[in-house]
Amino acid sequence: MAETASPAAANAGGFDLSLLRTSLIVILLAVFIVQCQTILATAYTIRLHAIENYGYIIHEFDPYFNFRAAQYLYDNGWKAFVNWFDYKVWYPLGRPVGTTIYPGMQVTAVWLVKSWLPVWFGFKEWIGTSIPENVVAKSAWEVSKSLSSSGGSSVLSTVASIMGSMGMRWNEMSLNDVCCLLPAWFGALATFITGMLALECSANFGYNEGSNFGTVLDQLPLFGYYIQRLSRPIRDTLACHSGMDMGVGLPPSARSSMQTASLVSMVATMFFMSIVPAHIMRSVGGGYDNECVAMAAMTLVFYLWTRSLRGSSSTDGGDTKQDVGFTLSSQTLTAAFYGTLTGLAYFYMVAAWGGYVFVVNLVGAHAASLILLGRHSSKLHAAYSAFYLVGTALATRVPVVGMTPLRSLEQLGPMLVFLGMQLVEYCERVRTRDNLNRKDVWLLRFRLFGLAGAVGVGIVLMLWPTGFFGPISSRVRGLFVKHTKTGNPLVDSVAEHQAAKPGTYDQYLNIVAKFAPVGFGMVAVGYSNDASSFLLVYGVAAYFFSHKMVRLILLTAPIACVLGGMSIGRVASWCVEGVCGWNLDAWEIIGLVEDDKDPGVVEAKVVDPETSNGESKKGKKKRTEDSKKSDKEDSTPVTVKPSTRSSLSAQVVARVAWLVLSYYFYDMSQPLIKDFQENCQQMAVAMSHPTILTKAQTQDGRVVTVDDYREAYWWLRDNTPEDSRIMAWWDYGYQITAIANRTTIADGNTWNHEHIALLGRALTSPMTEGHRIARHLADYVLLWTGGGGDDLAKSPHLARIANSVYRSMCPGDPTCSKFSMPGGQPSPMMAKSLLFRLHSNGLIPGVEVDRNRFKEVYKTTHGKVRIYKVLSVSKESKEWVLNNRVCDAPGSWFCPGHYPPGLEKVLKEKKDFKQLEDFNSKTEADDEYQKKYFEHLSDPEKARRRSQVKERREREAGGESVMDLDAPRAPLAKEAIRDANQHWEDNAITSQMFELIKMNDVDSLGMVLENQPIYAHVRSRDGRGPMWWAHEHGRKNIVKLLKSHGVSEKVRDKDGMTPLDLMDDEF
Repeated sequence: MAETASPAAANAGGFDLSLLRTSLIVILLAVFIVQCQTILATAYTIRLHAIENYGYIIHEFDPYFNFRAAQYLYDNGWKAFVNWFDYKVWYPLGRPVGTTIYPGMQVTAVWLVKSWLPVWFGFKEWIGTSIPENVVAKSAWEVSKSLSSSGGSSVLSTVASIMGSMGMRWNEMSLNDVCCLLPAWFGALATFITGMLALECSANFGYNEGSNFGTVLDQLPLFGYYIQRLSRPIRDTLACHSGMDMGVGLPPSARSSMQTASLVSMVATMFFMSIVPAHIMRSVGGGYDNECVAMAAMTLVFYLWTRSLRGSSSTDGGDTKQDVGFTLSSQTLTAAFYGTLTGLAYFYMVAAWGGYVFVVNLVGAHAASLILLGRHSSKLHAAYSAFYLVGTALATRVPVVGMTPLRSLEQLGPMLVFLGMQLVEYCERVRTRDNLNRKDVWLLRFRLFGLAGAVGVGIVLMLWPTGFFGPISSRVRGLFVKHTKTGNPLVDSVAEHQAAKPGTYDQYLNIVAKFAPVGFGMVAVGYSNDASSFLLVYGVAAYFFSHKMVRLILLTAPIACVLGGMSIGRVASWCVEGVCGWNLDAWEIIGLVEDDKDPGVVEAKVVDPETSNGESKKGKKKRTEDSKKSDKEDSTPVTVKPSTRSSLSAQVVARVAWLVLSYYFYDMSQPLIKDFQENCQQMAVAMSHPTILTKAQTQDGRVVTVDDYREAYWWLRDNTPEDSRIMAWWDYGYQITAIANRTTIADGNTWNHEHIALLGRALTSPMTEGHRIARHLADYVLLWTGGGGDDLAKSPHLARIANSVYRSMCPGDPTCSKFSMPGGQPSPMMAKSLLFRLHSNGLIPGVEVDRNRFKEVYKTTHGKVRIYKVLSVSKESKEWVLNNRVCDAPGSWFCPGHYPPGLEKVLKEKKDFKQLEDFNSKTEADDEYQKKYFEHLSDPEKARRRSQVKERREREAGGESVMDLDAPRAPLAKEAIRDANQHWEDNAITSQMFELIKMNDVDSLGMVLENQPIYAHVRSRDGRGPMWWAHEHGRKNIVKLLKSHGVSEKVRDKDGMTPLDLMDDEF
């Protein structure tokens, strides 16, 4: 073997370069630390736009339930929380919250408020650093006494006592503020952990065969041997002549997690993850939703899983794939240790979010793929077994999960991988213990798997009829069907459950979507090992699922950032090491890595995966002399000449060439990085507007805060009895209960399809019938009426959901096509509905509510919410519900309510909705309904015409005069247009129209006018309307749209100006 001086001892003209090498490593490490700190600070601050602009306000809908649950846990403790049956929701049924919630986020928030933050802020204040202004300082001594006297935590009492003795104060932050900041904190945490995942998957350790880099198919049975023979000489040549790290040629000093490539990959990954919109969308300040915590938990599981596959640096069996017999090597024990940590992280993931199903299946799929690729090892077996046993055992302790991991079809895959892996590992250990040949090994496998298969089939056949196995949920099922709908109109009505559009990835991933495929190819072709191959499985799964459901674009953020960061990290490391001439490893400066091996020599062995661990000595004797000779040649160390040249001039030329190339890449990347940062900042600002509170600009340019929704909820809280029941569509249930503290009919939990259908029927039935239902359920009705996505726009979904249970509403039409607004005019069915009457009462000529049944009691400042009092409420039904809650056992906390007898007639008409996945259901099949449902969704225009024809025939049979519904939409009556032009007022409608025109949102404006064509003629207090604003802002397309709706350009405002007079202001 040729002897070559190590880089530490290399010299040019007698000059020792070891000091220079150490200095470069110190600089690399310093830059790395500074960049990580800067990126984490950015990851935190970019998520605070909403808090800076609106204050500490909870956003959206679900976060209000999460906050209310956290408040209950904070006030009452864990035991009461688990046994909490909430009667303020899902009236009259109620909901067992403690056993139907993923409590990880609430537990985290309460722990931070009660335990960690007071100590942390107290310590920061004590050492003289700044603390937030929104903390309340208390005496640590008083807190300690209070905890002791009230029977609180003895640990906290002791900590508070110690703090008091040291002169520290107990600084508390309110639960509301912590819940608002939690997404930003965990967004930064997820950024760091994702960087660690990139670090782990990009470092070349070389501890064992499984951690060496190569192609993903290197160990593939039958073909892996030939792939290695083809690929390794190419990679060795590249390493020799370019100095690039292709996974070979590294001295021990470059076999740690602190190499140049891994450090730069981590920094690049963190940079992407810190500001990429796909991650920010679920982690803005105030967005107290499960995903904000779950992203950090999920990435922690993935990091620990890949870490468990690294193995051990010990020589005690650390260089073999399989333990001998039934012994345990240090490598196996290390893998089991990290597998256990992975299981603990998975437990937190389970407690935090229902998306844990994706995590366990992804890890299981990766473990299975490693076996299929010929990469099974004792290390893999130990890691996955520890993960699955610990993770599943702990997951069953989460109340909402229970025994689901052992019963749900969605989670049986990882179980089968676990059981199959035990059989594979047993066969391998018997093989090494008894020195079996290949034929005997395969015979053992066949017998063992055959027996296990027979037993498994018998167990399944025995349990299947009992309904032991749970169904696949409609949301999961929708990810695997050709169409983008699930067959459940309730699920299909949610926008975020729709398929991703072509531009979604560019919008939420930006340039990361371009770099990620490059990183994917790099890993697959040259940088794949047991750990990094996980990225390939993750990448394929994340793309598939996010393409089927736009909400799951969130899952692509970590993997896209890791792959994109690794592609940049590899190129950057080639440049850095090309300029320096060495592989740099930060561990060297603290002496944890010894450089005691010739870096110019590479021992690269080409191993046949079928024979490396698959034959005994007896089997090997049967091989021919030629094959022995061939194997001997293949296993001979390959000497690769150092990529650096001995002459000083050659080194200088090479270094300068790399320096020029590095500058070219740097210069080319700057505009891309700048655009990426600007786009991400804009998206962060756009996603930081809380829907419950917005800012708008009036016609005169003033910026006003639109706080109608909270205004309505506060009115309910302050002006209605505490036992009032509020009927509203389920979207707003969480907000009403949390802010108004009033009972709601349904909310975003959507656990009871039939109950939501009853609510939908009440709102979409004719006013008289709707009142007959409402008087037994509610005291008030609340509607969103602000235009755009208000309740009227949602009402076709309400009718569709109601019809899925009450089929008499739209017989033979699962999509309820006759409840619509063809040509911008309400269909007869919609025009008669309670919702339309309440929504458009007084806004559209001729539309009025029956004052003997409903009374409008409140309308918000900008008209976005209207509240009606239900008249003739049935007191008997209200008292009956209160007195007829039935417990599942005497003294039990589980006491659900029941529908009052007054609804018995309506409830008899319902047909429980049978979803496609309910194969264990005892009810009759509903195939015809599902068939028609999908047919109508695929061709809604055809379905609408069918319903019109059917409705025409029914009305003709009843002797009614029938208008031609297929005829073109008639223009608005001149009287209606004249009345609209004579009524000048600043209201919610004029504000909405002004905003849409100013933003040039032609599509949304078109939808509004399609539903409410009269809005095109509204006039504000100064006499101006949409046509003036369109000309004023130069919106030519909107001018054309308004003209198509008959809007004149010749009418005048209060100053006598026509819209045409503003044309000069357009440019």
